Amino acid sequence: MKTLIYSTSGFDKPFLEKATHGKLELVYTKQVLKEETVNLANGFEAISLFTSDNATASVLEKLYSYGIKYIALRSVGYDNIDLRKARSLGIKVANVPAYSPYSVAEHAVTLLMALNRKLILGQKLILMEDYRLDNLIGFDLHGKTVGIIGTGKIGSAFAKIIHGFGCKLMAYDPIENKELIQQTNISYKSLEEVCLNSDVISIHCPLNSETKYMFNRSLFKLMKKGVFLINTARGMIINTEDLIEALNSGTIAAAGLDVYEKEKSIFFLNHINKKIEDNLFTILRSQPNVLITGHQGFLTNEALQAIAVTTIANLNEWAYNGISENELN
Repeated sequence: MKTLIYSTSGFDKPFLEKATHGKLELVYTKQVLKEETVNLANGFEAISLFTSDNATASVLEKLYSYGIKYIALRSVGYDNIDLRKARSLGIKVANVPAYSPYSVAEHAVTLLMALNRKLILGQKLILMEDYRLDNLIGFDLHGKTVGIIGTGKIGSAFAKIIHGFGCKLMAYDPIENKELIQQTNISYKSLEEVCLNSDVISIHCPLNSETKYMFNRSLFKLMKKGVFLINTARGMIINTEDLIEALNSGTIAAAGLDVYEKEKSIFFLNHINKKIEDNLFTILRSQPNVLITGHQGFLTNEALQAIAVTTIANLNEWAYNGISENELN
C-alpha cells in the first residue's frame, strides 16, 4: 500500500523505517498537510499525519478525490482532523491510542522542577560568572498540594511520580481511577476545588469541545496566589491572553508549557533568522517565569518506537484486512 508520510522529521523517520514491514511503500515528505500541500497525496492510497498537520473538511474532500482511503495518525490526539467529515467520506482514521506515558509525565515533572529550582536563571548566572544565590530560592515539593487535570495514562504516571515527592494529590476527571486512589491516595474533586487548593496544577486532559479554553480568566481567579501551572497536553486548553494576565498579576508564579494554542506555525520548524509573526507568543516567551519547550514531551526513544510500531501496524492491518483495531471513526 503506497503511503505518504507528511511532516517527516529527523527524529521520527528512522523509527518508522525500522518498524516498516509487510505490503507498505512509504514515501516521506517534510511538508505539513494543509490546503497548499494536499495535492502531494495524489496517487497514494493512505497518508500518515502528525500533530502539526491539519486535516480540515475541505482538505479531506480533496484527499478523497485523490483516492485516499486511510489516514494513520502518529499521535494519540486527533483534534487536528475532522473525524465527522472523514466518516462521511468513508476515509478510515486510526491513531496511536497509547505510547510511553512516562515520556510526557516525566517531562511535566522536568518543567516543574526546572521552574521551581530556577535552573535556567541559575545557568545564565553561572555563564556570567555570577555565583550569588539570592535570586534562586525555590520551595520543597514535599507536603505541597498538586492538582492533576486528567488521570488517564499520562496523568496517572505523573501522579505516581509526584506522589514519590511526598505531595498531597488532588485530581479532576469525570472518571475516577480507583487503582490510582489506592496507589497514591489521590482525591477527586471538582475543577474549581482543585484550582482553589493546589500549589501546583498539571494538565493532562485531551482537547475537545469541553476542555477548549478550560483554563481562562475566571478559573485563574480561583487559584491560590503563586500557583505553578504546567501544561503538556494541548495548547488550546489554556487561553493564552488570560494566562499572561494571570502571570502579570502574580496569581500564577510560573508556567511550564510544552504546548501553545497557535503552535502549528511555530513548533517543529526552523525559524532561525526569521521573525515569528505572533505577538502573543512573543510576549509569552519573554516572561522570565515562563519555560516553553516545543512540544517535545513525547520525545524519548521508547515513545518514538511505540508510535512508529503502532502506526505501521495500523497501515498493515488496512493493507491486509481493510480494518484496524485502532480506528477512530
